[in-house]
Amino acid sequence: MSENKITYDDIQKYEFVLTKVPSLLLGTMIRRNANLVSKFESQIVSKLNSLNDVQEKQLEIILNSDVSDIQEILKDAYEKSGKKQYKQLSDPKATKFLENNLSELKKIVKEIKNE
Repeated sequence: MSENKITYDDIQKYEFVLTKVPSLLLGTMIRRNANLVSKFESQIVSKLNSLNDVQEKQLEIILNSDVSDIQEILKDAYEKSGKKQYKQLSDPKATKFLENNLSELKKIVKEIKNE
C-alpha cells in the first residue's frame, strides 16, 4: 500500500473471497445491480469489527476512492492474476454495481463508527 493508494499486492491476499463467487454468478449480480452488502450485512459487520489498523486504513482508502480508480486496480489485478472476476468488476458495465455496493458499505462503516 502506497500512501493513500491501494495496489494489487494489497488485494491479492483477499483473492480467495472473490474466487468463491463463480464468474457466471458474479456477472448476473453485476447485471442485476444486486445489493450484496445488504445481503451479507451481518458477516460484513462481524469482519469490520475485527479489522486491524492496516486493514482499517486500506478500507478507508477504498471507501474514499473513485470507482474509476478502483476499477483500474481491478484491471491490473486481472492482468496479473487472470481471474475473470477481476475483469468483470473492472468493466465499465460494473460501475453502477460497484458504486451502489460501496455506498451501502459506507453506510455500515458510518453506523459502526457512530456506535
